[in-house]
Amino acid sequence: MTGEQGVFKDTLLEALGIKIVELSEERAVATMPVNHATRQPHGLLHGGASVALAETVASMGTYNLVDKTTKYVVGIEINANHIRSKSDGVVTAVGIPIHKGKTTMVWEIKITDENGTLICASRCTVGIFPKSI
Repeated sequence: MTGEQGVFKDTLLEALGIKIVELSEERAVATMPVNHATRQPHGLLHGGASVALAETVASMGTYNLVDKTTKYVVGIEINANHIRSKSDGVVTAVGIPIHKGKTTMVWEIKITDENGTLICASRCTVGIFPKSI
């Protein structure tokens, strides 16, 4: 994924320190540090940062499965249940496609800590659109 990381320059992914570590037809995986950029004022992982990580996994996973020359993808719906708090370290998001359609894909994303403890459970729908000619 090293070459792909360059496209994240000057984006939310760079600001939050999100790194894509695996993309396949079966899953997408990314990590994010829990630090000053991703914590809320009480020192805990911000729910919005978890949602950004979850949507990134779903979007990148979908993008990996479409024809990039003719299609683009964007998240169109997301929900998240914040199960546990976290104040430091790294979280890992693993996304599994549960629907692979021609115009949408739906992903189930689980965000865990270094010990595999569930931090957040999310579901995201990603729209697939034709590029303009």
